[in-house]
Amino acid sequence: MKLNKVIDHIILIVGVLFLMLPLWLIFTSSTHSTEEIARNGLQFWFGDQGFAAYKTILFGHTDSDPQAGTALVHGMLLLKNSMILGLGFAIGKIIISMTAAYAIVYFRFPFGNLIFWIVFSSLLMPLEVRIIPSYEIVAKLGMVNTYTGLILPLIASATATFFFRQFFKSIPEELIEAARLDNAGPFRFFIDILFPLSKTMIAAIFIIMFVVGWNQYLWPILMTTDESFKTLLLGIKDIISALYEGRIPDYDQIFALAVISVIPPVLVVIIFQKWFIKCLIQTEK
Repeated sequence: MKLNKVIDHIILIVGVLFLMLPLWLIFTSSTHSTEEIARNGLQFWFGDQGFAAYKTILFGHTDSDPQAGTALVHGMLLLKNSMILGLGFAIGKIIISMTAAYAIVYFRFPFGNLIFWIVFSSLLMPLEVRIIPSYEIVAKLGMVNTYTGLILPLIASATATFFFRQFFKSIPEELIEAARLDNAGPFRFFIDILFPLSKTMIAAIFIIMFVVGWNQYLWPILMTTDESFKTLLLGIKDIISALYEGRIPDYDQIFALAVISVIPPVLVVIIFQKWFIKCLIQTEK
């Protein structure tokens, strides 16, 4: 048994190191100059630039300059926009999905199950299929280059609705009867009973949806023609675009932005890990 445990830990450690290697290369390379990276490629150890690239990206302002090979980038603004998109995406999806699942499970109305399966079938239509109609509607409503336009069209989630529906259907009937005897109305039942019971499910959905919203690329690139609404991924794209103009991009700043873009999702996973694991255990049961 001890030998098996040692082997298991060795395999896990090797797997973690293998997965961490790309992040380590990006982090160490970000401490080298652009010329060094362009000449010798990714670096396995720290360079003499220290955290200069992080300071420039977060607190400096690099204007579009043919000599520097950079696009208009301001890291703190990009970080703020990505955070707003990620939080709005996750919170919006949770609110819409919980209320939709609550209505489907606890309210009796004609064709309720049919409506649910129509909503669930929307999983067959990814964003790429409905992106042009969605953009046309948002543009006609005047929501281009707004946080509302970035978030609102994407907050409907068939996946989250399905999970909340399945969870609500597992709630014992005794709780519903007790709420009725206590004269609890639909709103009070939702707030005082369902919401506290759903905390682990909310945490799990929040982690998934925050990461999905944080990593959105196609929708923000259509919705943001104003630099003040660009996200971290678009900031990285803008710097890399110097390649297409025959210039050397600032690789150290690209890698610095890439490292920064990893930190918030990792923190969200760490903070909500306990509830996420608890949700998985409850789902298995």
